Amino acid sequence: MKSNITLSNMEFYGYIGCFDEEKIIGTRFSVSVSMDCEIGDAAATDDLTQTVNYQAVYACIKQLMTEKMNLLETMCHRILTTLPQSFPQIEHLRVSISKLSPMLAAGGKLSDVTVTMESRK
Repeated sequence: MKSNITLSNMEFYGYIGCFDEEKIIGTRFSVSVSMDCEIGDAAATDDLTQTVNYQAVYACIKQLMTEKMNLLETMCHRILTTLPQSFPQIEHLRVSISKLSPMLAAGGKLSDVTVTMESRK
């Protein structure tokens, strides 16, 4: 049975950015993941071990978001490669990361910038 599990707008504080200040001070991020999964056994048996445990997914992403890096694209890629290794039921994965109130070299105000990537098995 094909199903979808989505974790929407998980909020984290992290150090992703090209400016030195972003790596020192950090900023807030919103992460959403949408996972197409084969979880029919879990539905039929009510067995948590047969599905993708969303609390474990959250913990994995939370750990990844502690890493310092320059690009949102790099973090998207890390999540895209890490989650399917830990959760083999994932057949398709879509990840969106938004940097909230990002710094702009040109000045001005922006509510967020978002990068979205996806992969299939």
